[in-house]
Amino acid sequence: MAVLLQRFRSLFREGNVEFDLPEDLQFRGYDRRIVGRLFRYVRPYARQMILALALMGVITATSLAGPYIIKLALDNAIPAGNSGLLRLLIVLFLAAQLIAWVARAAQVTAVAEAGQSSIYGVRRDLFEKFQRQSLSFFDKADVGILMSRMTSDVNALQELVTWAIVGTASDLFTLVGIVIVMLALDWRLSLITFSVLPIMLLLTAMWRARARDNWRRVRYYNGRMLGYIEENIQGVRVVQAFTREKLNLEKFVTQINYRFNQAQRRAARLSALFFPGVDFLGTLAVALVIAFGGALAVGESVFTPGVLVAFVMYIGRFFDPIRDLAERYNTLQQAMTAGERLFGLLDRPIEIESKPGAVEMPPIRGEVVFDHVYFHYQPDLPVLHDIVLHVQPGQLVALVGATGSGKSTLVKLLNRSYDVKAGSLRIDGYDVRDVELSSLRRQMGIVLQETFLFRGTVAENIRYGRLDATDDEIVAAARAIGAHEFIEALPFGYQTLVEEGGASLSVGQRQLLAFARALIADPRILVLDEATSSIDTQTEKIIQDAMDRLLEGRTAFVIAHRLSTIVRADQIVVLSHGRIVERGTHQELLALKGMYYNLYTMGFAAKRPDA
Repeated sequence: MAVLLQRFRSLFREGNVEFDLPEDLQFRGYDRRIVGRLFRYVRPYARQMILALALMGVITATSLAGPYIIKLALDNAIPAGNSGLLRLLIVLFLAAQLIAWVARAAQVTAVAEAGQSSIYGVRRDLFEKFQRQSLSFFDKADVGILMSRMTSDVNALQELVTWAIVGTASDLFTLVGIVIVMLALDWRLSLITFSVLPIMLLLTAMWRARARDNWRRVRYYNGRMLGYIEENIQGVRVVQAFTREKLNLEKFVTQINYRFNQAQRRAARLSALFFPGVDFLGTLAVALVIAFGGALAVGESVFTPGVLVAFVMYIGRFFDPIRDLAERYNTLQQAMTAGERLFGLLDRPIEIESKPGAVEMPPIRGEVVFDHVYFHYQPDLPVLHDIVLHVQPGQLVALVGATGSGKSTLVKLLNRSYDVKAGSLRIDGYDVRDVELSSLRRQMGIVLQETFLFRGTVAENIRYGRLDATDDEIVAAARAIGAHEFIEALPFGYQTLVEEGGASLSVGQRQLLAFARALIADPRILVLDEATSSIDTQTEKIIQDAMDRLLEGRTAFVIAHRLSTIVRADQIVVLSHGRIVERGTHQELLALKGMYYNLYTMGFAAKRPDA
């Protein structure tokens, strides 16, 4: 026992320098507001929870009846040779166990249904929140941490709802019942049993504090590990291209996985000390009862064998709920920490959404006005300065400039991926902040340089632009954009499965599918963010041949580095350090011999198809 306590003290005193946690993972304690929020999800399933609590009484009563029936058999039936009474007691014992089994099965079913359905609602609301969050939220978010929230933290709440609540009530009910029965059988043996409780309480308190901290570390480093793995899988081409495999593995082994492994081992060591310690105290209590009870029974004949056997059985059941309560306390603390983070995410305001009273955006003609627009991602790092730009319906606007000049940021303001910080952006006279967000975005099409395809068929990826599109409309869109031929050449044509991200397709093929997806949405304003920068000359010619049909009657903003795209523009807007420094047609800007002229002579001219 002394060695056990010494080991616990050493674990309790271990420093936390290496395992310090962020502020959002620090212990908060019981919070009834979190429990109240959680019960809003449980309330629709109150009937199942009430049934589970009612069955708890049946389970406890039948569980406590077993040792007492054995006591009656040992003290009354067997010594008297009453075979009829013995058979009756055996039937009662078996009946009690059967009732307990049926009741426990019904309780588990009811609790599981209520718990799983409640957590289903939590996951649904979290996913919906993630879908509605603005890009600025994901700019700062760690994907691994978000995945950990959706898995580990939700599982912690599920553990609380599914088992901890009913289990805690059942343990308390069982514990009180056992104490009452033990005192009724003999108060002296009860006091002998209770003599080990101070040690039990001390061990429980020491283990509870350390286990609580360690399991929070386990969840935190699990999130860090998920993020690191996700990052390396997504960037495997870069990792291999720069031969970073060994260095990344070393970091994973010595830092990421090491910290997670240390936290896991530390929590396991604590459990390995506590739970066998509880078993040892239970064994010690049995030994004390047998020693003192046996001596009293032999010397004074005050105890019957049945009482002693029943007491030993009750002692075995007495320590089980104590151990379970200690473990469920930590489940409660884990749920408090998880609930605070999850509900914090659910309560986090969405930076960009439709304001109250927003009007439905009517069919867009395509007039776009940037009226002295300013924008920054961070207050001390301005990105766009006093942007003044008027685009007529149906015009093609080419945005050119050096990397970091603000081209992509400018077009992200169109569909309110971000909101202007000063000035206004109007489409057909409507300030984009005053219209219903979905009515604005569904009239816009965007094709990004980094084309993302979802896991599914080719047809499903094209239909993503408009979910009610028919198969004929999908084929028509693919034909218009020049993608039909390569799609038909795929093993299963339009039903060919596309891996996540479209890894099985070439860059040009992925971008052609993105064009078809944008076309089928029939956008009134089209944004091409360097959409042809990674396409070979032959594929670009296919796209250019379809561009006239794609852009007909639409306003388009094109960020492009290829001359063939730029020279066709009605307006060429040159940006530098977030400011518009030149604008005009290709010939007008060449005549100025300014920044565009320099860009053209240094780079664009070299990219002409006949160069």
